[in-house]
Amino acid sequence: MKKNGSSSLATLLPPLHSISLNRSAAAVAELRRPLDLPLDNPPESVQQATKTTTTSSFSPRTDGSPRELLISLIRSCSHKTLLLQIHAHIVRTSLVRDPTICLEFLSRSALSAPFRDLNYSRRFFSEISRPSVFQYNVMIRAYSMSDSPVEGFYLYRDMRRRGLSADPLSSSFALKSCIRVSSFEGGIQVHGRILRDGLQSDSRLLTTLMDLYSCSGRFCEARNVFDEMSRRDTVAWNVLISCCLRNKRTRDALALFDVMQSEAYGCEPDEVTCLLMLQACSSLNALEFGERVHGYIEERGFGGHTNLRNSLLSMYSKCGCLEKAYGVFKGIRDKNVISWSAMISGFAINGYGREAIDAFEEMQRMHVPPDAQTFTGILSACSHCGFVDEGMMFFDRMSKEFGISPNNHHYGCLVDLLGRAGQLDRAYQLILSMDIKPDVEIWRTLLGACRIHGHVNLGERVVDHLIELKAQEAGDYVLLLNIYSSAGNWDKVTEVRKFLKEKTIQTTPGCSTVELKGVVHEFVADDVSHPQKGKIYEMLDEINSQLKIAGYVVEISSELHNLGAEEKHCALSYHSEKLAIAFGVLSTPPGTTIRVAKNLRTCIDCHNFAKVLSGVYNREVIVRDRTRFHHFWEGRCSCNDYW
Repeated sequence: MKKNGSSSLATLLPPLHSISLNRSAAAVAELRRPLDLPLDNPPESVQQATKTTTTSSFSPRTDGSPRELLISLIRSCSHKTLLLQIHAHIVRTSLVRDPTICLEFLSRSALSAPFRDLNYSRRFFSEISRPSVFQYNVMIRAYSMSDSPVEGFYLYRDMRRRGLSADPLSSSFALKSCIRVSSFEGGIQVHGRILRDGLQSDSRLLTTLMDLYSCSGRFCEARNVFDEMSRRDTVAWNVLISCCLRNKRTRDALALFDVMQSEAYGCEPDEVTCLLMLQACSSLNALEFGERVHGYIEERGFGGHTNLRNSLLSMYSKCGCLEKAYGVFKGIRDKNVISWSAMISGFAINGYGREAIDAFEEMQRMHVPPDAQTFTGILSACSHCGFVDEGMMFFDRMSKEFGISPNNHHYGCLVDLLGRAGQLDRAYQLILSMDIKPDVEIWRTLLGACRIHGHVNLGERVVDHLIELKAQEAGDYVLLLNIYSSAGNWDKVTEVRKFLKEKTIQTTPGCSTVELKGVVHEFVADDVSHPQKGKIYEMLDEINSQLKIAGYVVEISSELHNLGAEEKHCALSYHSEKLAIAFGVLSTPPGTTIRVAKNLRTCIDCHNFAKVLSGVYNREVIVRDRTRFHHFWEGRCSCNDYW
């Protein structure tokens, strides 16, 4: 090849019109035969290029040589036909021995749109007699993002067997492959190699390693990797926060927001950090903390990002602050389907079904097409408010008017809608006639409706379906216990309790949280762990005395044990949400709204307790249970006792 700089692209490749597609296909067939071209004495320029090339960048000389023109052509190639011609040229001129050209070609064919043809790239890769680490990196990276990520791990293993030492990129892409296929054992092997290769000082690589442990549910190991980092950037903190959220350590995630900004670390949160914080605030009903994050977003100039605005909207909705949610929604300039769906879902969970329907209609007038999540929100709104006819209408429109096939979430909303309305047989027939296989959540939704309406026989049938799916959980048996106890069938209650004990099935304890000055306080039934437990119990006893005067009577049917009336009264007196509300009354000035989050469905007695308390103490009490919000004010609830 000439190197005097006078060659043009025409001397490198024949004209496009002179090569037919058939000829290109023939060239590809020819390339399937591996080339045995040794690379014992590559030119000095090639050796230098190999040393300075990475998978992410290459700085070519500007001497206009045919070699550099070819590299430029590969980078700018946008048609597969031209890429095939370049491939044929590389083989015909033995440039397959040039590591830099092969690297550029692999990067273009395996990673760049519109190609990303891994089968083709793999065949080209197999023609390279002695692939470099950089070339392996391209292929491992491509597979880690593909539908066959396990091949990335296999290529990493093949590279090691050839005696090539992995660099941080190789190990990082191999770890990502293991994460994609949930291969913790494979990830452990890569971790061992990282230690042997002395790569543990690379912060980005350790960040990926943290992600591996986090996805595998091993929080302590992920935290250990984080602690071993010599330099922790914002990405590393974000992965640690994400690890906390994934492993249900949400309060720890909130604490990290302040820790990372402390003088000891001095790391500034970015947009991703804020998204994770808003997710944590939504989970814990931590409105005050969410408002802090909102302020930080505005201070840093992140407020124009639509994804953050949508997350703020969702956070305020899930904290029961619908006015602020709507304020954020109105401030979004380019409202997309996610924005509308979040607002509709916010109306739904807070019991504003009619407003959710109005928002859906306004969305249509703005010519924003709904998606599957939009219909989940609108069907949920109909379910929470008992709009049976409207719900059936929207379900019908979803497929006929908008071409969206219903999924299990949509069917679940419809089953919930019919079940809450007392149409249990119709809900059961709907499940049996579904076009898709019903998942366990649909059966549990129907079981919950059986509990509400005391339908014993259907409840037993639903549990049988769950057993067939091998998906029964402790909560399912608790619902069954509730059905039996409501019917006064204590023999069945005893039978189920004996079964739970024999199978060592542990039920999930009720837990309620309340936020005060940015700190989340957690309570369980009969809790004695809080530092102010004495004052809290005194306040709860005083509240109970005041509520009795106002006519509050304990609803003993909420107690599932076969006890006497007085014993049931005592057992119900110290439920977790009652302790949380008492703490709120104790710790805040009169008139302050009390916000409580409950991990389970609130019982009838606690619902009545909060309703009467809101009138006696002139407090707005907002309780978010597992399925919806209850806004208590002046002795009434937003759910109208329909939940």
